Amino acid sequence: MDVRGQHDIAASAPAGTGAGAPVGATATTFADAVPTPVLAFSDASFVYAGVGRQVEALSGLTFSVAPGESVAVIGPSGCGKSTMLLLAAGLLRPTHGGVQAHGAEVSAPSLGTALILQEHGLLPWKTVEDNAGLGLLIRGASRKHAREQVREALVHLGLGDFVRAYPGELSGGMRQRVGLARAVALNAGLLLMDEPLSALDALTREDVQNTLLKLWIQRGHAQVLVTHSIEEAVFLGRRIIVMSARPGSVCAVVENPDMGEPGYRQSPTFFEACGRLRVLLAAARRHLAEGQQPAGSQQPAEQGAVS
Repeated sequence: MDVRGQHDIAASAPAGTGAGAPVGATATTFADAVPTPVLAFSDASFVYAGVGRQVEALSGLTFSVAPGESVAVIGPSGCGKSTMLLLAAGLLRPTHGGVQAHGAEVSAPSLGTALILQEHGLLPWKTVEDNAGLGLLIRGASRKHAREQVREALVHLGLGDFVRAYPGELSGGMRQRVGLARAVALNAGLLLMDEPLSALDALTREDVQNTLLKLWIQRGHAQVLVTHSIEEAVFLGRRIIVMSARPGSVCAVVENPDMGEPGYRQSPTFFEACGRLRVLLAAARRHLAEGQQPAGSQQPAEQGAVS
């Protein structure tokens, strides 16, 4: 595992680009090797304007997410993590800087992006199938297409036998899966999740975490998970972004290459990763109490080159 502060992160040259390599060939090889990020924050800041005061939620946020990558974001309460997701989803616009998704500047919600909030927002008078298909119908899909997509998603999530059930007849974990099915049915290339499992008990939470991991492996979408749980961040983040106290920025990046391996949750590597992440968060909280930013909170020159 590699844990680095912002000031320690440096771009890595691709293989075969050392001394003596033709300059033109190097540029072409590097461009071909690096895919366009599915999500990118470029020096993004956001300020909430209130009556007589302004609150700066984010300042100079810079990082990117590659296609098919699973990224977890963790940091002190109030550091702008939820604001970051709303910017990525096109529900807010940055005060300064830029946010790109699917290769274009984010100016409105995109069909290629799905957002799951902490409150999954199920309508109690609608069946599981109807709740899961709501996003598709809002986006203009036909009822036939919505039904086909939803039933496939519900089967993936172990709810194939509950299409006619109502939310009040389901357990908390099952209701959360219906919320996930709504997003999965959209077949989006980017899944944004804002603490979707925080209200679940420990065992149910682990069960749904396993479901999220399985879906990510099967579908190959990119995902960004905001969480306050160290264990959840390590279990679901191939890369973990640690944010500073408000105004939020990236203060450390933790590479977690063993994420997704069978038995990872019970491995020594997992517990070591949790310990290192705990140290980083403790430092962020300590600086928050002192009214300072954590050391190394400046953005790296090339966030996408972390290795």
